[in-house]
Amino acid sequence: MWQSVGLTFLVFVATLICVLLFMLCGWYVVWHLFLSKFKFLRELVCDSTSLQEGESTEPLTEPDAPPTPQRTRPKSARQRRALTEEAT
Repeated sequence: MWQSVGLTFLVFVATLICVLLFMLCGWYVVWHLFLSKFKFLRELVCDSTSLQEGESTEPLTEPDAPPTPQRTRPKSARQRRALTEEAT
């Protein structure tokens, strides 16, 4: 009687340990392949090492360098037509 209860308990605990190990290994793989690319998730996990290694918050330009112009979206045909009509 006690042997079957002990064996059942042992199987239950072993199953829980296997499931937890499988989940931890899966999280580790998914984190390194996909989730660590998102800055928001790295901040949630408080992964300060990858934040320091990755991008910094300040740009790495010289202080005396002129700012680079921002890229603008290409204008649609309707906007180009309106500009040419205004110019003439």
